[in-house]
Amino acid sequence: MKRKDVLIEVEELLSSYCKDCFLHKYHKKEIGRTYAHRFCITQCTVGEKIKTVGKQLE
Repeated sequence: MKRKDVLIEVEELLSSYCKDCFLHKYHKKEIGRTYAHRFCITQCTVGEKIKTVGKQLE
């Protein structure tokens, strides 16, 4: 997969699933921005998919 294709796929995931994510907004407001970001990366299924796709850039 080309670098451009990987970046497009990541952007599509972010715009379709993460843009108005209720969980991210809730965690950011109640606990903090760092926790919300860590939650998205480690526990959210979309975040895990983004990590998997992003590893193709290495």
